[in-house]
Amino acid sequence: MFTGIVEALGQIKAININSDGARVVVASGNLDLADVKLGDSIATNGICLTVVALDASSYSADVSSETLTRTGFAHYKPGTNVNLEKAMLPTTRFGGHMVSGHVDGVAKILNVTTVGNSVEYWVELPQNLKQYVSEKGSITIDGISLTVNAVENERFRLTIVPHTTEQTIISSYQAGHVVNLEVDLIARYIERLLFCKEQEDSSSNSSGVSKELLMQSGFIKG
Repeated sequence: MFTGIVEALGQIKAININSDGARVVVASGNLDLADVKLGDSIATNGICLTVVALDASSYSADVSSETLTRTGFAHYKPGTNVNLEKAMLPTTRFGGHMVSGHVDGVAKILNVTTVGNSVEYWVELPQNLKQYVSEKGSITIDGISLTVNAVENERFRLTIVPHTTEQTIISSYQAGHVVNLEVDLIARYIERLLFCKEQEDSSSNSSGVSKELLMQSGFIKG
């Protein structure tokens, strides 16, 4: 589990594709690896990776074919800068929001505009993630915990303050840049709970009367 508060900037040193996926080597930059051991998790641009090899200035991790398919790793190459965050501790200050490191999809940056001392980013909103993204809700972009400031049709807006620009790779984003998205964890589980409850209610309702039928007939409102 992570908080979405980036601890350091790293860089991809190598990506070696194999039949099972890939082995990636990441230069850790200023990330303190003193307390990291084999098997620990490090969010790399929001992707939870398990450390399989380690030295004083870098770590290696295996990337599955599933991760290569569903994340921005398909676009990464040696020299690509990445946001880094070690897994949170029970005593960690919770400055962001609950982040699992399991990317839900990728999206493109649509537009970048400077407004005062901040920068506004309009980001593509994939159709299958629309129900999880709401104004003033939380979203994770390349491992950064951010607040959604507006949602319009197939896009949403982020307003980034100077500190975030300085501490993450977001300053390098231009129109067309591909980012990893992780939607709010709570929203995703609430949807699943409601779906299971509806399935349970439907299967136990031998009369054939459902909430949907009552709504269509005008007996109740949604």
